[in-house]
Amino acid sequence: MNEANSVLRTFVWLIPFLPMLGSLLIAIGFVSCKNRGESGESQTTLIANGTAMLSLLIVLAVDVHAIVIDIPGYLNLAQWFSSGSYQVNLSFNLDTFALVMMTLVALISVLMIRFSVNYMHREAGYQRFFMIMNLFMGAMLLIVMSGNVVLTFTGWELAGVSSYLLIAYVYDRPIATQNATRVFITNRIGDAGFIIGIFLSFHLLNTLEWTEILNKADSLSPLGSNILAATFLLAAIAKSAQVPFAPWISRALEGPTPSSAIFYGSLMVHAGVYLMIRLQPVLENSPIIMSTLAFIGLLTVIYGVFSNLVQTDVKSNLIFSTTSQVGLMFFSCGMGWFELASWHLVLHAMWRAYQFLHAPAMMHLMVHKTRPVNPILKRQGWLYTASLQRFWLDPMADWLLVKPIKRMAHDIECFDEKVINRLVGLPEQTNAITSIADWEHQKNRTQTSADEKEQVTRAQGVAGKILEGLADMLFWFEEHLVLKSGGEGLLKLLNLIGHYLLQIEVLLSQPRYLMLLIIATFVVII
Repeated sequence: MNEANSVLRTFVWLIPFLPMLGSLLIAIGFVSCKNRGESGESQTTLIANGTAMLSLLIVLAVDVHAIVIDIPGYLNLAQWFSSGSYQVNLSFNLDTFALVMMTLVALISVLMIRFSVNYMHREAGYQRFFMIMNLFMGAMLLIVMSGNVVLTFTGWELAGVSSYLLIAYVYDRPIATQNATRVFITNRIGDAGFIIGIFLSFHLLNTLEWTEILNKADSLSPLGSNILAATFLLAAIAKSAQVPFAPWISRALEGPTPSSAIFYGSLMVHAGVYLMIRLQPVLENSPIIMSTLAFIGLLTVIYGVFSNLVQTDVKSNLIFSTTSQVGLMFFSCGMGWFELASWHLVLHAMWRAYQFLHAPAMMHLMVHKTRPVNPILKRQGWLYTASLQRFWLDPMADWLLVKPIKRMAHDIECFDEKVINRLVGLPEQTNAITSIADWEHQKNRTQTSADEKEQVTRAQGVAGKILEGLADMLFWFEEHLVLKSGGEGLLKLLNLIGHYLLQIEVLLSQPRYLMLLIIATFVVII
């Protein structure tokens, strides 16, 4: 048994590493011009399929070890990072649920990569597509088998980056890049919750290992349990497209069909559910968060079902069905039915992957050109309108977040033009990126003109530069304050400063800046 465990420790880290290595090799080949164009597709295919298949074979070997000998459990291979009392290990948690998820992720990824060989043939971004697919496979494997929250977050971020790159696969289409940016920024909100969760895990439990976090969950105070669970809940609902973050998943369909299948139909959309199931002991000590989890899941089910009823294309129909099914999984976790959620996750991932890959063929089986209106929606006009508008979640997000930030940016630009520019003696309208850049340009131009006229009077050396700067300061003081009769210069300066401060006060009196100050105060207190 000791020899088997030793072999397992030797090869288990290769499971997420091999697909990432394949991604790196494809990228190196593309940069070195060795696998570009149609002639380079065979080399790209060999690397992508080969590394993915080797990873799957090692996963199957670990499964055989678990069945014949024993479930590996927690494996700490090495220390990854250490700074003071902070320590991050290269550890893996290979319990029963992790083994099931590893097998699911590796098998579906291999099938998707193999399917994509013919689907993406002669595409301009063939190499780029497989590089990202392999990176995503490694990221998902890292999420489901990591032994600590930092490694999980590493896979979490790599999966998000892969998602962004494949949504913007056709990067010359503005709608693709806009949707990719929107999805990426939305997921950053959840990532902020995950980062806070990492900090709280160490601060409250003095550990980052999943096994210790779950074992020490009972020692947390009710407040600590609620806050810790809430941070990971935020990460989960953002990654799994739950209300109020649900609209991003429909924007993600801009990518190729195989990427839609593996990302948003099969694997990545379930990452939040996996996180909630993994945190079962913490959630069970947080009744408020459990209730919130169930409520969010139920809202998402309603959102997904009614939005699905008004869709007229196959992929949109499938994506809203996925949204409602994942909402049911969150509802199950909120009700404490974690085992049911686990079975639901595995079966739904397999079935939805098949449906997405079959979507192009399903279009030929459609009898009606347009989908008839559902009888329920036909009787309730307001519900039909709400479903058609997807319950106005996107406009609400624009109103609450996007527009205030745009107005804030406009205010900063006005402040730059009306205050900063005048302070440095520039006109209000400038062509530079910032007033500082324009001021530097004008200063250099003025200095060049002065150099042409008074080259003899320029100071030399460090001491000379210091004396020159001091002389300029004294000259300005004398010119603007001393030589003005009756203190007129000083009074004018004070009035000017008062005018600028009044403008700043007007800007800060806006509600959005009040909220910004409250958030900043909260961050400082934490």
